[in-house]
Amino acid sequence: MIDHLNEAALRALPDDVPVVMLNLMRFRERSLDGNGSGWDAYLRYSALTIKLIKAQGGTIIWTGDAETVALGEPDRHRWDYVALVRYPSRAAFLAMMHSPEYAAANVERENGCSDHAIVATRQTYSNLSEARTKE
Repeated sequence: MIDHLNEAALRALPDDVPVVMLNLMRFRERSLDGNGSGWDAYLRYSALTIKLIKAQGGTIIWTGDAETVALGEPDRHRWDYVALVRYPSRAAFLAMMHSPEYAAANVERENGCSDHAIVATRQTYSNLSEARTKE
């Protein structure tokens, strides 16, 4: 799935403010390597990538279970888990994605996720204070 990185589109956007990446994940029943469930593989991926996110000045703002499709086509828009990850810039996100450490961690993401979409967002409004988004 790393092959689907839309780097040109990200680099074409202004990079003058932090970016929040909306992560939408659907897990496999079993990890591709046979080591537990898709969720188990994703947890291994998360343990490796949190260090990489922090090294780039990023932070996880929020994570949660996706319970049901409230609006949309349930089969097409079904997600298991959602995460909001804030990076100081798009360049910081891309630097992490191109690191050898991320390449190693990405194996676990691919083992665990049958689908994973990441949407770059530009904030227009938030009621989350800075104090609440820091770990």
